[in-house]
Amino acid sequence: MIKYNFILLSTDVDAFLRTLQSAGIVDITRSQLPIDEESELALEQIEKLQKAIGILKNVPETALVKAKTNNAVEEIIDLFDKKNAVNQKLTELNAENEELQPWGIFSIADIEKLEHSGLKIHFYKVKKTVFQEAWTEQYALSIISEQNGNVFFVIISDSDDYNFELAEEIHLTRSVSEVQNEINSVKKSLSECDTRLSELKTLTIDLESELQIARISFDRLLATASGEKASDNYLTVFEGFAPKEKADELQKNLDVQNILYIAEKAVETDNPPIKLKNNKFVSMFEVLTDMYGRPRYSEFDPTIWISIFFMLFFAFCMGDAGYGLILIMLGVLLKGRLQKLSPLVVTLGVATFVVGLLFHTFFSTDMLNWQSLPANIKKIMLPPQIAGYDGTMVLAIIIGVVHLCLAMIVKTYQSTKNLGFSNSLGTWGWTLLIVGGVVVGALALVGVLNSEVTKLIIITLGVLSALGIFLLNDLHRNPLLNIGAGLWNTYNTATGLLGDVLSYLRLYALGLAGAKLGEAFNAIATQALGDGGAGWVFFVLIVVVGHTLNLAMCVLGAFVHPLRLNFLEFFKNSGYEGTGRKYNPLTENINN
Repeated sequence: MIKYNFILLSTDVDAFLRTLQSAGIVDITRSQLPIDEESELALEQIEKLQKAIGILKNVPETALVKAKTNNAVEEIIDLFDKKNAVNQKLTELNAENEELQPWGIFSIADIEKLEHSGLKIHFYKVKKTVFQEAWTEQYALSIISEQNGNVFFVIISDSDDYNFELAEEIHLTRSVSEVQNEINSVKKSLSECDTRLSELKTLTIDLESELQIARISFDRLLATASGEKASDNYLTVFEGFAPKEKADELQKNLDVQNILYIAEKAVETDNPPIKLKNNKFVSMFEVLTDMYGRPRYSEFDPTIWISIFFMLFFAFCMGDAGYGLILIMLGVLLKGRLQKLSPLVVTLGVATFVVGLLFHTFFSTDMLNWQSLPANIKKIMLPPQIAGYDGTMVLAIIIGVVHLCLAMIVKTYQSTKNLGFSNSLGTWGWTLLIVGGVVVGALALVGVLNSEVTKLIIITLGVLSALGIFLLNDLHRNPLLNIGAGLWNTYNTATGLLGDVLSYLRLYALGLAGAKLGEAFNAIATQALGDGGAGWVFFVLIVVVGHTLNLAMCVLGAFVHPLRLNFLEFFKNSGYEGTGRKYNPLTENINN
């Protein structure tokens, strides 16, 4: 990044910022939140526009002529609020109507006349099993209806000298006809709201354009507030950053405008914004990096490692070639609505399909049992057992060890790059001990190294590592303090590293859980099939519903846990902090 300090007359600020927005290159250091009353009002208008557009997107368009209105945003929001209130009222009225249905048609006015004459009418509801026929002989009681196991009856009396055991007295304030009339009135009001919203939907494009302009204006407003006044407010100074490769383009633009500026290479203390530079494949995973945080100016970009290992871990957790095909199809279907998400879903689907074939699992069936599958293909599949242990479990541990070793190598490289070799000897010691030990152990296991050579290399690595860990971890510190720090780091590393390695067993556990649940659905479906016939309907239904639920749960686990392994285990052992800020140039192309 190149750091720029722009010096200009305060009267030229607005024109200057418009020029930068048009170029879309410079990230002016600015707040992302309102900082005064003007910016608060601007943000409030943006939020109203977003809400209005969101409302219209869920409204069917029926009008052929564009609607006319002086204040569409306020009207849309008011109509939406009114519609919600009307829907709530309609729900209440429908509930009331349902309660009144058993009582039939009656007039509240007639009931009031009876009460004026000294007669009281009471409405009761009681379970049919509780109702006593003797009540009809003892009191002036009339059964109105019997519904849902209840008896609805009324009694007219000039006194309250009676008791109906377990009966519930209902207090009616109006008749069913009155409620139905109000329901019709409310429905009419609801229809009017829908009609008007359908007409206003024709303004969607205009409102989206207005929203874009409002966002541009708001961003420029925040940038204006970030300028520092000088010379009794006669001058204004802005700080900004731009990518090095855009320097020539920006310089030409600024020279045409005759703007005074100072350009220098950005350093970490400037806290410059971070613009990631990745190829098309890796850039799909930048959204995951941003979930944790962008790297500082001196840190490495972890996206390339996330792209490899998140994809691998996701596929490991899914572990089913059939589910991989479903994800590929879902990714293709997402192209219309979620264009940015579609390639990532397809990529994860392809990885799941490949790993599923390796694990010889297709919709929770073991492909090794397929008689039609060629023997040559079965040979490249993962064996069920490795050294007497479950093959996928052993593979999960191996992948975890490789992942952690890679993290330590990255940490050593970054430490050497930023601090120098002499100030990174402690890090080198741990990397030599752990990574070197793993490599030597692996070579010895496969027979590349004999026992004598292995012993010699291990001793050499141990001595060199001990020097770095216990004596040379800080050349500017007392050796006794270095030894104490080395012992403490040894305790933390020994206990932490074991837990980190075991964390990768979750890959095996999640894949196993999904496979077993899928097998259970397959078994239930097979039992429902029976001898065929109508059983095929239940078979297909159970398989489709069961595997849909299993796929949904597997995808959730396969997203969360691989993300955790990257964010915790890998980032911790690689020293990644992710406290950088995203490159956010002042631009007219604002999409969020």
